[in-house]
Amino acid sequence: MTVFFTADQHFGHARIIELCRRPFGSVDEMDEAMVAAWNAVVQPGDVVWHLGDFAYRSARHPGEILDRLHGTKHLVVGNHDSARTREMDGWASVQESAEVSDGGTRLFLSHYPHLEWPAYFRQAVHLFGHVHGNRAGVGRSCDVGVDCWGYRPVRLPEILDRIGDAQNV
Repeated sequence: MTVFFTADQHFGHARIIELCRRPFGSVDEMDEAMVAAWNAVVQPGDVVWHLGDFAYRSARHPGEILDRLHGTKHLVVGNHDSARTREMDGWASVQESAEVSDGGTRLFLSHYPHLEWPAYFRQAVHLFGHVHGNRAGVGRSCDVGVDCWGYRPVRLPEILDRIGDAQNV
């Protein structure tokens, strides 16, 4: 079992293509490309922590997309996650933030970037979304949104390498 992190797909949100300069000609093309990118790296037995903004103004039910995605999926709620999204049967859990461990690394998960977080001074890593790559993290933190990672979920070793912390993998 491998653990992945991601955020900010905005499935169904046509305007996000323009706002984030995503390389897609339509919302259907974007949605299908992100489903394919997810399933290319995530296997059915893996775990995915989604750090918010799964879908926004989707014409189709977001549950149709969620059902197609591999893995056991946990949602950390984002500002665009409607009650319809939060209440879908496909989530293993839904919460405002989470503290988990991956390979012995303590993680604080939130949709929003924080200046400090639980265990900040004890080597905990903070993963977030929301900013679509437009704001750098501080200290041991990283934006795991799809706009930063080729529209796919990412593993902790890749994240630690990006924040210059690969020695702690």
